Amino acid sequence: MEETIKQLPFVKGLEGIAVAISSISHIDGKAGRLIYRGFPVEDLAQNSSFEEVVFLLWRERLPSSKELEEFKERLKEERELSQELIEILKLLPQTSHPMDVLRTAVSAMGIFHRKCNGKGFSLLDDAISILSRIPTVLATFHMLRSGKSPIPPSKKLDHASNFLYMMNGEPPEMDVAKIFDAILILHAEQEMNASTFAATVTASTLSDIYSAITSAIGTLKGPIHGGASEKVMEVLDSIEDLSKVEEFVERKISAGEKIMGFGHRIYKTYDPRAVVLKSMAKKLVKSEDGKKRLETAMKLEEAVVSRLGSKGIYPNVDFYSGILYSELGIPKDFFTAIFAMARCAGWAAHIMEYTESNRIFRPRAIYEGPKDLNYMEEKKKVG
Repeated sequence: MEETIKQLPFVKGLEGIAVAISSISHIDGKAGRLIYRGFPVEDLAQNSSFEEVVFLLWRERLPSSKELEEFKERLKEERELSQELIEILKLLPQTSHPMDVLRTAVSAMGIFHRKCNGKGFSLLDDAISILSRIPTVLATFHMLRSGKSPIPPSKKLDHASNFLYMMNGEPPEMDVAKIFDAILILHAEQEMNASTFAATVTASTLSDIYSAITSAIGTLKGPIHGGASEKVMEVLDSIEDLSKVEEFVERKISAGEKIMGFGHRIYKTYDPRAVVLKSMAKKLVKSEDGKKRLETAMKLEEAVVSRLGSKGIYPNVDFYSGILYSELGIPKDFFTAIFAMARCAGWAAHIMEYTESNRIFRPRAIYEGPKDLNYMEEKKKVG
């Protein structure tokens, strides 16, 4: 057995290792393409809606007009939080990071809103419950920490518009709502990334979907996964003069440090989502702060691609997203939570798909430590 373990292939970070067969999404890293169920993500962002994309991811096909309206109504019916969950949110420190709040809230949803353990309910019902309530959780916490009363969810607005309404107190303009809806579509799914893998590993034990999504949220929180958009904004705000951009890039490269918002494990050219987000930022940004950040971002992109493009380092999805979020009035520490709000769609899709032909994940580790130590002898040595 020992020789067998030593001979096992070892790839740090599982890079290039396939752990599942999936029909949900596909990345062509060389061509810079991302497809959901066969559809280019750019096409969906321009022409579809978040609700329709969720249906596509979960049901493996586009809905009819009637099915889409029924699905939208189901999502609207599940938006409200139980009083118990609201009380939990009130107890959390106002200084809590929204990702910590979301992780706690989704775990609590498994107690107060769980459906799958009830007769006649399915995994899909719980997926709808989680997806619908995440925006309400985030907006409720935002209002509470601002010293304001939470705004109840609307049953008239779509998913994207309802969130902005609960965050800002008034329904967004149609063009603004469309841009945010497209942002959610672009973040909805991305094959077997770290957080999706975490969700799938948890689900493979046949634990409930609330536990699996909680695992994913904890993973997405990491600054080199979903948390990068916050760090990008810090970088953009730290560069006070455009003339300092190239100096900043050279300093980072010389120090061997990562430039946040650039590079991807799979994409070796432009991330298609970043291309769309950049285009949307040019249309949406009107504030002076936003214009300065966008100008700095484009200058930074030019400098980094010039120096590192030959090595496959290009802007990723996190690079322009923060500029858009800020322009929409979303606080910086909420950026990663918005990512989770959208990616919940993909997490749930993978959970449903993998558990249909489930096999628990059980990898091995190659042991390199000591063997055959004698406890009494070693104890004498340490005194």
